Amino acid sequence: MRRVGGFGAAVAVTPYLLIKVVWSFGLLVPTAEMAGADWRLVNAVTALLAAVGVALALAFTRPWGERLPAWLVALPVWVGTGLLVPMLPLAPLLGPAAMNRDQEAGSPDFWVYEQVLVMVSLVGVGAGLPLALVGYARARWPHALGGPLALGCPVALGGPVGGTRRLQVALARAVAAGCAVLGGVKAYWASGGVVGLDAGALERRDLWWHLLSASTAVWALAGAWAVLVLATGRGARRFVPPMAVTWVSSGTLFAYAVYGLLTLTGMQQPSPELPLAAAATREGGMVLGVTMGLTLLLVLHDRRLLHDRRGALHDRPGASA
Repeated sequence: MRRVGGFGAAVAVTPYLLIKVVWSFGLLVPTAEMAGADWRLVNAVTALLAAVGVALALAFTRPWGERLPAWLVALPVWVGTGLLVPMLPLAPLLGPAAMNRDQEAGSPDFWVYEQVLVMVSLVGVGAGLPLALVGYARARWPHALGGPLALGCPVALGGPVGGTRRLQVALARAVAAGCAVLGGVKAYWASGGVVGLDAGALERRDLWWHLLSASTAVWALAGAWAVLVLATGRGARRFVPPMAVTWVSSGTLFAYAVYGLLTLTGMQQPSPELPLAAAATREGGMVLGVTMGLTLLLVLHDRRLLHDRRGALHDRPGASA
């Protein structure tokens, strides 16, 4: 699974990488606006990110990848999975929605075929990279993906509270409350609510906007549940499901908040939200994503410490007596 996912992700992202490289030089761009310096810079940055994705996917398949610094692996994969995993169930709808949006903006017909290649690449890497990551993490950090939820939670075990345990619970409760509010607002907008939206810009609520709003709502609410489960050690038997949901949810909230900043540059269609509502949900989502990710790191840190302590006790002379 590790090698298949890694090689599959590397192959899948190659068309996306090639398209972005070509566009960064101003060649074969679908619109005149995308030949400008701002768009060429964006395409160059996304081409670099795609190249990093290829390198990481290959690193996940080889033993030398396990010697890379943890942050060098975790940070780009956190952002990448946050962007791509929510797209997987929505890809059949997001692809046509993106094509319709660009055609309405005056893009020529060949843009449709490029959008198909881009969507195929994103779906491929969104499916392959997490599979490779699971195998990689199991080999490098076995304590992170194994055992019951209570293994790393002194509160659930009835043991002493660790130095960061109270902080974890406090952060988790604050994040869960914020995610519940954000998820409720996004669900309200996705279902047709207009409070907080610009009455003169309601026509901007296209299928793309509705899908992203609904997706953000789902992942925010899922993250609220998952981070509470991790911090309190209650609500699930196994560690992996809430850990995976927290990982994806935090990355999603952060990555799509950053993506939302593009609506302020003129390179994306302006959003229909009022400026204050847009800023509150965007920056709020960014803060919630980072804080949720920090909480997950604290949980993993405590879990590793407990794992190491148990290993040290087991290795002591006479420990098995």
